[in-house]
This record gives sequence, structure tokens and C-alpha cells, in this order.
Amino acid sequence: MAEAQRGGIGAAIAAAEAKSRRSLLRNHGGGHAPVSFLELFFDLVFVFAITQLSHFLKDHLTWLGFAQALVLFLAVWWAWMYTTWATNWADPERFEIRVMLLGLMALSLLMAVALPYGFSKYAWLFAASYVLLQLGRTVFMSFVLYREQQTNARNMMRIAVWFCFAAPFWLIGVLRPEEERLAWWLLAVVIEYLGPITLFPVPGLGRSKASDWDIAFALAFLSSVLMWWLYFDLGQKRGSEHISENAEVGRVARNAYTYLHMPIVLGIVIFAVADAKLLDNWSKPADGKLALVMCGGGVLFLVGLGLFKRNSNPLGNFPLSHLIGTLLFVGLGYAAWQGLLTTLQVGGLGVAAFAVVSGWEWVSYHGGWKERIDDTIAWFRLARQY
Repeated sequence: MAEAQRGGIGAAIAAAEAKSRRSLLRNHGGGHAPVSFLELFFDLVFVFAITQLSHFLKDHLTWLGFAQALVLFLAVWWAWMYTTWATNWADPERFEIRVMLLGLMALSLLMAVALPYGFSKYAWLFAASYVLLQLGRTVFMSFVLYREQQTNARNMMRIAVWFCFAAPFWLIGVLRPEEERLAWWLLAVVIEYLGPITLFPVPGLGRSKASDWDIAFALAFLSSVLMWWLYFDLGQKRGSEHISENAEVGRVARNAYTYLHMPIVLGIVIFAVADAKLLDNWSKPADGKLALVMCGGGVLFLVGLGLFKRNSNPLGNFPLSHLIGTLLFVGLGYAAWQGLLTTLQVGGLGVAAFAVVSGWEWVSYHGGWKERIDDTIAWFRLARQY
């Protein structure tokens, strides 16, 4: 009897090991997974795409150009987020997954190369590479997940159907004249962004459930990306250039990189604690501790970064965007402290606050609000002449 039991346990262990060897998924139960070097390289491709988008906006400093750049940004961001979510499940050490990642990397590079001319001569390249990336990754992952996690496999199939629904509008936009392209592509983007909001309803496949998704992980990742963006975008570059050209390099650099970086780093550390609480308690009501660490960390980070930019900025002004973001986090902290929000809502609104600051900064650095207002006034004056 004992011998049979030992044989049974051994057989079960052997079966589990065999299944693990066959599996293309990470064994993390849906939580956070370590990032491989191939994934880091893949992320660099998307960073390159964002810099390419800056080149597009530099050459199209009008309200129409800003709207076109926004559509391109939303597409690039969506491709990045979905790929990040998919690779959190797939095991990058397996040959099949590496082939998938390399294929996605090639399509992403093509998409990035096309971005500066995304609404003109390379519109076909951008649309084709984007559609192939989104559909190819999603269909592949649905087959990878089907053997072991059929709920997530069905979710992937629903997503694939929604991408199929949006794909014709990307392709129609390529075939239509350039002045009509924005409307068609905007419609495609709206369809794709409505998918997760409506939980991907598909006839025959039903609708996803909120519990099926690792929303808390996505929010934690998004907040980290936005904090990185706020620090490393042109503000950091402009600060370094200003300090190197200053007559009192030592004093300015000491203040900027010694004293003023303390609240920045401390804010990041405290906000990381909030991310951990978000991942552990995303389905529970928000409590005072979450309000303190998330909103306190956000305020520390934005105030420290704003002071750094003020100190390293030739104009010597505290960015208005950072002040607005600070006030948003203070209001969010008060609402969370009063128990008016769930943990997931606090995390989502925290990401939204960083997104407001990031969007404001991006417009300010890449053309500025004054230039856009001047362009609008000039357009209305020209329209009145006709």
C-alpha cells in the first residue's frame, strides 16, 4: 500500500514535470514575472517608436498634426501594452515564444520606421505592420493558452475578433486620400479602445469578466512607465544641457542631482509600496495606508521632479503640469482616505493623474501650447478671408 502511494506521488511529480517542459507559459500563477533580456530589447524598440513620433510632431506643428500624432501614439501605446500583457504569460526561454517575440520586434521596427511619414507615403507600412502585429500576437497567444488556461484563451480570441473588426478601417484609411485618413484611423482606434471597456462582447464567445484580467498588474506597470517618461523625456535632457552651460556648474548640479533628487527617489520608493498593495489587494476597498503611500508617493515624486526642472530650467519656473498633477493626487488621497473608492479605482485614477501630467509635458516640449493656439488663430483668420 505504502509502495503504491509512493509510486503514485512519483508518477504525479513526473507528470507535472513533463507538463512543465511542454508548457509555453511562465509558472507564476498570473502574478508579476521577471523580465528577460529579449523583452527589454523589445521595449527599446517601442522607445524608439516614441522618439520617431516626436519627429512626426516636429514636422506637423498644427492642430491637425497634433490629432494625427495622437492617433499614432494611441496605436503604438496599445500595441506595447497588449504585447507586455501577453509576454507576462508567455515564457521567453521557450523557442516558440522567442520566435514570436522576434517576429513582433520586426513588425514593431517597421511600424517605428514608418511613423515620421505615417499619414503620408508610409501610411501603408504603418497600418499593415500594426494590424499584423496585433492580430498575429493575439491569435498565437490564444493557441498557446488553450491547452492550459482556456478562460484566458477565450479572452484572447475575443480580442482577436475585435482587432479583426478594427482592421478594415486601418486598411481603408490607407486607400483613401490623406485628408480622409485621420477619420478612418480614429474610428479604428476608438473600436480597439472600446474593447476592454465593454469587456469584448462577441457573438458565440460571450463577454469577458473583469475577474479574468490582470488589471492590477497593468495599472502598476502603467504608473511605472509614466513616471519613467516624466523623468527621462526632454526635461532631463534639457536639464543636463542647462547645467553643462551654466557658469556655476558645481552649485547647480549639486542642487539638482544631490538635494532635489532625494524627494524624486523617495517618491518612487513609496509609490512602489503602493504598487505592491495594489497587486495584493486590488479587489478590496481602499484604505488609509494605500491613500498615504500612493498619493504621498505621487506628490513627492511630482514635487521633487518639478523642483528639479525649475532648478535646471533657464526660465526658472515650476511646471504647471506638475502642480496640476500634485493637486490631482491630493484630491485622490482625500477621496481614498474617506473610503469613497476601491483599491482598483485608486490605482486607475493614479495612472490617470500621471497620464495628464505626461500628456501636458509632451505637448509643452514638442511644440508648446502657445504655438498651437497661434496656429488655430491663424487658421480662423485664413478661413474668414474665404
